[in-house]
Amino acid sequence: MKIFCCKEHVEYGLEEIINEGEVSPKLEELKESELPTAPCEYCGQDAVYIVSN
Repeated sequence: MKIFCCKEHVEYGLEEIINEGEVSPKLEELKESELPTAPCEYCGQDAVYIVSN
C-alpha cells in the first residue's frame, strides 16, 4: 500500500498505514525531480511524501 501525502496530511497517511497493516510505516520524501508525482490523497495538493508499508 502506498499513500501520497502533502506536508499537512502526512500524519494521516502514517496513521492509516499503521491501522491497516499493523506494521511500522515507511516514510519517503519525494525528490524534486519526482515532483509532482501525484496529488495528496486527502486534499488534492501536490504530494511531498510517500507513506508505505
